[in-house]
Order: sequence, then C-alpha cells, then structure tokens
Amino acid sequence: MLYWILKKILGPFFRLIWIKKVEGLENIPPHGPFIIAANHSSYFDFFTIVSVIPHRVYFLAAEKFYSSKLWYPIVKLTGQIKVERKCPDKKATFEEVYSILNRKKVLGIFPEGTRSPTGKIGKTYTGVAKFALGTNSPVIPVGIEGSFETMSRHDKFPKFKKIITIRIGSPVQFEKYSGKKNDEKVLREATDKIMIEIKRLINE
Repeated sequence: MLYWILKKILGPFFRLIWIKKVEGLENIPPHGPFIIAANHSSYFDFFTIVSVIPHRVYFLAAEKFYSSKLWYPIVKLTGQIKVERKCPDKKATFEEVYSILNRKKVLGIFPEGTRSPTGKIGKTYTGVAKFALGTNSPVIPVGIEGSFETMSRHDKFPKFKKIITIRIGSPVQFEKYSGKKNDEKVLREATDKIMIEIKRLINE
C-alpha cells in the first residue's frame, strides 16, 4: 500500500523537478515476471524508477537501510528485499527473490550493489543473471543519466535541476543459458551482456 502512495505522491514530484526525459517505456512488458536492472550512482535512482515504471517493483536493499531512521520505514513498509552484503549465506534473500519472480512480480536490482563514487559504472555482481536464469525471467536494462550530477554519494542535498534522463532498453533473454544458473562463467557472461546494454543506454 505504501509503495503506491509513494508512487502517486513522489512520482509526479520527481518528474516535475528532476526527470527531464523518459525513453523506451514501450519496452516494459505488460506483466511480470521480469527484472529491472539499472546503473546506480545516486539515492535518486530508486525514486526515479518508482516514478516511471508502471508496475510495482520489489528492490533489493542493503542492510544499512534497515538501520537508518529515515530509510527503515520506507524499505520496510514498501516490502523491499533485505540483503546482508557481508553475510556469505544469501539463501534467505535468494528464496525471497525467486518467490517474487515465480509469482510473476517485478524485481528491481542495481548490479553494482552500491552507488558509484564517480558516476561511471564500476564492478558488477552476477546476482541479476542468477535470478534471471533461475526463473526464466527477461531482464529490462535501464540507463539512468544525470542522477549522479543531481545528488552523488558525496552530496548531502540534491541539486534542483531537471537533468535526469531515463532510457529503457529492450528485454534481454537468456534461453541459451537455460539450466546453468550455477555456472559462474555463464553468470558473468550474462551479467556482462546486461551491463553492455546499460552502458549503451547512458552513452558510456
């Protein structure tokens, strides 16, 4: 319920103040399951995706948000998926992700795992490919341009400039990798394929 309230209130606000352009909305499937995978350079990335994607998106959220007085009610009441990044056993997280996708819902993930300190795409993790292969879900690459300049991880307050552009690419399918969700080489290859598309969308 809170997710839709945030979307209805913050969505128009973000689009009015910060989001300059949205391209490729026609690439969003009419229903799940599918995975939204985007570059990550600002806290604004979460809100911009919520603002423009018509579906309810379940995001992976780092454990630090659950210990924050500001973020805890948002991630908890909107039903986000907690990730203990330093915990080697991610079984509970994986089960929750698979449950969401198997129920034909939409997962949101930032393959970099954290905000880029430079605005450029950095090291990426293969969880996005593992989830896609494990549930036969397509991945929708999303490129977010301008959010780093709006509010980087070094900034305490956002700049009020309408400069964020969101480009949504065509679905990436992984039928040829079927049954290989535990093959690390395959997962890296699939993840790199996704990131190539995201980089193309932000002209990086």
